[in-house]
Amino acid sequence: MAGAAEAQKRQGGRPFPPPARGPPPPPRPRFEPVDREKTCPLLLRVFTKIGSHHSKEDFAVRGKEPKDEVQIYTWKDATLRELTDLVKEVAPAARRRDARLSFAFVYPDKHGRFVVREVGKTFSYGNGRRLDDSKTLHELRFEIGDYLDVAIMSSELSIVR
Repeated sequence: MAGAAEAQKRQGGRPFPPPARGPPPPPRPRFEPVDREKTCPLLLRVFTKIGSHHSKEDFAVRGKEPKDEVQIYTWKDATLRELTDLVKEVAPAARRRDARLSFAFVYPDKHGRFVVREVGKTFSYGNGRRLDDSKTLHELRFEIGDYLDVAIMSSELSIVR
């Protein structure tokens, strides 16, 4: 009996956690693409910055968000590649061949303080290096009202800044 009890412990003497009870949780339903002809788009407030993301303090005061804002009407099935292409239209630094874009959602936590959560990265030009291109806003758990912060990074841009 003592041998069986010893087999139930990890190295270092700590016991294993108790086994999970009940059936496994149901799989999350796959998000169906939006019919963009019949569904009203949402307003996505996008803030861009060269070299890094904005800090959460930059969003702390309502109405005093960073000035480099672009407003985009889109849908929850929009991919990071689609958003990359839209950002490239308005931000010249994002058009550079070596530019990398880092996406983060900005939203208030349960205490009302803003959180900046990085959700994916893309290259300005795909070149077969896809990273997170095909991830959708829905898959990344975007909620209507969240902001999108885009850091535009490049080896040359960080030197020029």
